[in-house]
Amino acid sequence: MFRAVALAEALSWLGLLIAMFFKWIVQDDPHTGLEGGVPIMGPIHGAVFVAFVGLCFVAWRTFEWKLTTLVLALASSIPPFATIWFERRAERAGHLTTPDSSAASPATNAR
Repeated sequence: MFRAVALAEALSWLGLLIAMFFKWIVQDDPHTGLEGGVPIMGPIHGAVFVAFVGLCFVAWRTFEWKLTTLVLALASSIPPFATIWFERRAERAGHLTTPDSSAASPATNAR
């Protein structure tokens, strides 16, 4: 779930950046009142952003993250596409597995 929301947050950033590009760069006069896709992608990105931030707090409790991991996760929601970087980093570091599942016995894993 965390991976899906991190990816969705990055993709919503991409959609918003594309919409802003068309509004401010491609359009002849951006002050004509034509907003392009910004009114559509803005709320979508906002909702996914809020979902990611909320999920960071859920993950903090569920996976027993240190406070620094939570702060890094929250900070990754601000720059475009950084949530993907954080998700990959957290996966490699084992931050996306519950403490109980990482303590499984070797005999259970061999089956």
